Amino acid sequence: MNNASSAGNMSRRLEPVKKQSKFRKYLSTGPFDWTFFVITIILLAIGVVMMFSASYAYAYYKYDNSLFYVNQQIKWVLIGIALMIAVSFISSDFFRMMWIPILAISYAALAVVLLMPAVKDVHRWIYIGSFNFQPSEIAKFALILSFAHLMAYYKNKMGTFRYGVLPYVLILCTTVVLIILEPHLSATIIICLIAAIMMFVGGTKWRWFALAGGIAVAGLIWLVFFSGKLDYAQDRIAVWLDPFLDQQDDGWQTIQSLYAIASGGLMGAGIGNSRQKFMYVSEPQNDFVFSIVCEELGFVGAAIIIILFALLIWRGFVIAMRAKDRFSSLLALGIIVQFGMQVLLNIAVVTNTIPNTGISLPFFSYGGSSMLMMLAQMGIILSISKKSYTQKQ
Repeated sequence: MNNASSAGNMSRRLEPVKKQSKFRKYLSTGPFDWTFFVITIILLAIGVVMMFSASYAYAYYKYDNSLFYVNQQIKWVLIGIALMIAVSFISSDFFRMMWIPILAISYAALAVVLLMPAVKDVHRWIYIGSFNFQPSEIAKFALILSFAHLMAYYKNKMGTFRYGVLPYVLILCTTVVLIILEPHLSATIIICLIAAIMMFVGGTKWRWFALAGGIAVAGLIWLVFFSGKLDYAQDRIAVWLDPFLDQQDDGWQTIQSLYAIASGGLMGAGIGNSRQKFMYVSEPQNDFVFSIVCEELGFVGAAIIIILFALLIWRGFVIAMRAKDRFSSLLALGIIVQFGMQVLLNIAVVTNTIPNTGISLPFFSYGGSSMLMMLAQMGIILSISKKSYTQKQ
């Protein structure tokens, strides 16, 4: 009896230990990649300063408060940094376990947003009191997460249609259809590019890319030029080719952006000395904040910021290559590809290299939901960097 009682007591003592070990497997321990973290903080600091400089005139005009946008942005940046650090303690295994619920939430949010009131004839924001967010930000991460899981799970079958093409096309098409209904062309482009790059790296055969590319080009041509659902896209393409066709309306933003960039010259007018932000560049705190950066900091300052973005992207790829497993590697890759795409496409829009598609510049453009989602994903990359560091030790 004493032996049985002792065995029972011992088993009860061991129960909390089992629960603790089950919980701890979803914790990410060890030092994270400080290079990635420091560059992120530097870009955030520069971004807040430049967003304030770009926005204070418009904020005073619209809200009679020059600090309106910067106060909100600082709040989101601080919350985002705390979120990034917190997420860095969560193992990528936890997100892998949650890929189906996260994908389902993204679909639900993309459906709900279609019921929201239209703003400028589009349905892109879900409103919860004074806070609003774009479900497309969640959809980007959900697609990256689900692709990373499936590519890791079907690692040795990626050369087949059933496992290397079909599941990804189904997820991508469902996501894209819901986003097109908003409509949100820029998010559609980014998500398609992310999917293509991840499938290529994941091992999908070349022949399927050729087929998908042909279908995608045909579909895009039909959607933009013949369906009538994206008439605004045709206008943007025409204005892109010649902004002065409609310089008082659709071409206004592009023209003023180019004026700002040109007037910045080599060294810029100095922080706070932009002229185009005084009601010329519309809502300069949003997608066209980089034009004010060019005007105030000049070519040299803009080049330094681009180099910082490039260093962060490079470091993200290094972390992805050193990840402990295929899933973590693909997850980090997808996140940093999304980040890099948004930086590249935003700067291309601001310089009129591509048509205006409404893409925000990470860490610079004003916005709470995009800031929080991006910093949370930076936290995931930091978490993955911890695992790779621990493995090397």
